[in-house]
Amino acid sequence: MAISSAGIGSGLDVNSIVTQLVALEKRPLTQLQTKAATIQTKLSAYSQVKSLLSTFSDAAAKLTRDGSWNGMTVTSSNSAAVSATVSGIASATAFGVSVQQMARAQSVASAPVVKDAPVGAGTLTIQLGTWLHTTPPATFTPGTDSPLEVTVGADDSLTTIAAKINDTNGGVTATVLRDATGERLLVRSKETGEASGFRIQVSEDVDEPGLSALAFDPENAPGAGMAANAVQYAQNTLAKINGIDVVSVNTTFADAIPGLKLTVSQVTTDEVSMTVGADTAAMKKNIQDFVNAYNAINDLLSSSTKYDAETKTAGALQGDNTAVGLQGALRMLTMGTAGGTGAFQRLADAGISMERGGKLVVNNGKLDAALKDPVALKALFATPAEGSGGGGIAVQFRNFTSPLLSLDGLMNNKADALNEAVKRNTSEQDKVNSRAAVVEKRLRAQYTALDAKMGSLSALNSYISAQVSQWNKSNS
Repeated sequence: MAISSAGIGSGLDVNSIVTQLVALEKRPLTQLQTKAATIQTKLSAYSQVKSLLSTFSDAAAKLTRDGSWNGMTVTSSNSAAVSATVSGIASATAFGVSVQQMARAQSVASAPVVKDAPVGAGTLTIQLGTWLHTTPPATFTPGTDSPLEVTVGADDSLTTIAAKINDTNGGVTATVLRDATGERLLVRSKETGEASGFRIQVSEDVDEPGLSALAFDPENAPGAGMAANAVQYAQNTLAKINGIDVVSVNTTFADAIPGLKLTVSQVTTDEVSMTVGADTAAMKKNIQDFVNAYNAINDLLSSSTKYDAETKTAGALQGDNTAVGLQGALRMLTMGTAGGTGAFQRLADAGISMERGGKLVVNNGKLDAALKDPVALKALFATPAEGSGGGGIAVQFRNFTSPLLSLDGLMNNKADALNEAVKRNTSEQDKVNSRAAVVEKRLRAQYTALDAKMGSLSALNSYISAQVSQWNKSNS
């Protein structure tokens, strides 16, 4: 097999020549690659602009909703005893709460028995209801639930009996307590409130007596079974609101004051003062979120469109008409008016002003003063638009930004245009590379042919030179 190398026949550095010529052919790639990087930088910048604009649009929209201005908050002079949360539509008001009694569950305990020893056989009948125990003798009013029956075997220990009671999944729970004297059965109602009391009646097996030790029926058998021990009867929470008695089966009053859920935690000696008023802290936070979101988009547009004279670098969107126009439009809206006859017409009236560079700053003292008139402040931001424009400041911003962020809005259109520019640039680079490949192939073919021709001429020259030298020798 013949071995060849470009340039052997001609003596030329063919590879170097072809490489340099192809490099000249690819020279437009440098400009195209630089342009591609610029487009990608713009695409990234617009992605950030869209994200921040979406956040700002949400913040503006929040200030247009009634819920952002109708919020109420509750303060308590003794939150450890009485607290409250807003559960619905509440009105500004003030009232006093005192707590005389806390709700609790019923709890009883048996006398101690030998650990793991059986206590007798028979049936336990557990009935939920209400005990009237404050005026002896105690009387029991059964509840509406059917009684639960627990069958106890002759070999059942307190642990087994407790498990059987719990397996009924009724209104009581049973636990075994062990101490130095043995073990006791503890029975407790699952819920608090007077109606969560219970009675335990026993039907003993005459051949295996002793189960009556677990009975609790002070109405029919006072001082017998578990009724002989200390008893905690179930009770309701008793309280007064502005001197009026209120009752709850637990520690909450969900409907006593419309829109409020009161929670009591302890008996009080002094009346607890409760005050319901506008939630100005939430309003202020929503306004500050609006300002922060505006400043974020403003800072990004400012840095992206400026030219830094010190570093001699231009922002990613310098000279971009869309970005410059968007920044200008946003700044114009901050200087607009809400219309109408409200006390606050401009953002500056509520303590929000623009400093150099377009950034908004909040004068907390002035804003706090404005928050004392939440109706007028709401009008500044949330007055509905009439016709095709106007309305409160937040309404104007929402109506401006929402179309920009829509599926066929400016932000998506700009991104689509930049993506198309990326595709065109990639196609142009592919064309340059294709042309360079064709040129390289042609040059190598040409230099190969030249190499072969030069090789044959060099061989012929050597042959002729040899013949001439031979002739000269013969003539001599």
